[in-house]
Amino acid sequence: QVQLVESGGGLVQPGGSLRLSCALSGGIFSLYNMGWYRQAPGKQRELVANIILGSMTNYAHSVKGRFTISGDNAKNTVYLQMNSLKQDDTAVYYCNAKRVGVDSWGKGTLVTVSS
Repeated sequence: QVQLVESGGGLVQPGGSLRLSCALSGGIFSLYNMGWYRQAPGKQRELVANIILGSMTNYAHSVKGRFTISGDNAKNTVYLQMNSLKQDDTAVYYCNAKRVGVDSWGKGTLVTVSS
């Protein structure tokens, strides 16, 4: 059973940076396509960024150029580096791991961007 644990959320001022981490256990990290999603109050969950086959990355238009997703196979961890944060980035951020027959989610970590 794959388990995902996110960390790194918190309160940050507009223009600031945060790095989220998601540790995977119970599976072989390199076999999964990993993604970060977010859900703001009153809105649907949306894809922020994902990394496919360990190298191909995709980003939501709203975060392109500001956020970077990366993975570390040795640490079974995927990261989301978030720079130039805006108030609109405020949301609960969720980690996701996908492969055939598996679609696992973490419990989420709250990111609040506010002055």
